[in-house]
Amino acid sequence: MREVPERYVDVLREAGFDIVYPKNPELARNHGGEDEFIEELQGVSATIAGSEGYTPNVLAASPALRVIARAGVGYDGVNVPAATAHSIPVTITPTANHEAVAEMTLALMFAASRMIVSNDKQVRAGQWPRRLPMATRGKTMGIFGLGRIGSSLAYRAVALGMRVLATEKYPNAEFVRSHKIELVELDRLLAESDIVSVHAPLTDETRGLFNAKAFNRMKPGSIFLNTARGGLMVEADLYKALESEHLRAAGLDVFEQEPPSVDNPLFQLDNLVVSPHIAGGDETSLVAMGVEAAQCIAALYRGNWPDGAVVNDSLKGTFRWQRDA
Repeated sequence: MREVPERYVDVLREAGFDIVYPKNPELARNHGGEDEFIEELQGVSATIAGSEGYTPNVLAASPALRVIARAGVGYDGVNVPAATAHSIPVTITPTANHEAVAEMTLALMFAASRMIVSNDKQVRAGQWPRRLPMATRGKTMGIFGLGRIGSSLAYRAVALGMRVLATEKYPNAEFVRSHKIELVELDRLLAESDIVSVHAPLTDETRGLFNAKAFNRMKPGSIFLNTARGGLMVEADLYKALESEHLRAAGLDVFEQEPPSVDNPLFQLDNLVVSPHIAGGDETSLVAMGVEAAQCIAALYRGNWPDGAVVNDSLKGTFRWQRDA
């Protein structure tokens, strides 16, 4: 395996930081208890965060912690209100991995529409399947969430000759106009799209949004893609939609439980393609995420606010690296 250059280390050392790594490398995948995590955080001023859980208990027991810099754009592992109460900025890396996720989404789309995985298995087994794949050119791509990732996907879908529909509360009007994207409500997006791709954060509003009701509204023979968060969908309902072949196929990079159980019913289906929540990470984006996260830490240490990268932006103007005694 090629080693990823640790350029983020240079950024932090140039800012005057010492670098420490957790004794348990699986903590970044949220494998470990609160007590173990609290012990790891003692004396730590800032973290480049993975999927570990920054709960109210963890934050209250980590008085030295000044910044949580998430390597990625999702931050559902961080209790943001608790972080804000402790005057801890939570940052993300909004410009580092959106293209990687868009590329993986297209990879899953082609794998699902062209039956790449099932054909591969059958050919290896001595079979010679002749089922016709689904073409994507001329089809309609529906994108739920037109932020940086959704926009990156839309740009690529348009280049592939697809019609693009999108559901987005705060769209970039110029981007939408220049790429001839149609902004629609979710019901219309589901009803008219041949491929539906999800690119929204996991919130109370979006949790379980893609359920039986949503899947039933999708076109018969359409494809569902989720490279955002597993909690956005109801896996049991997706299973029924795939098993009945109401949906032609699905491509998932995320699951309700991660890692998923080996006996997950979805894994019995041939019309499903999966990957292990790696859409945002490739050889290019992994370096960029580390560097951008480190730059956020260094900026805050130097008294500069990284506009556009702080989740709890309400701390701007009041945050100080040294807490008042």
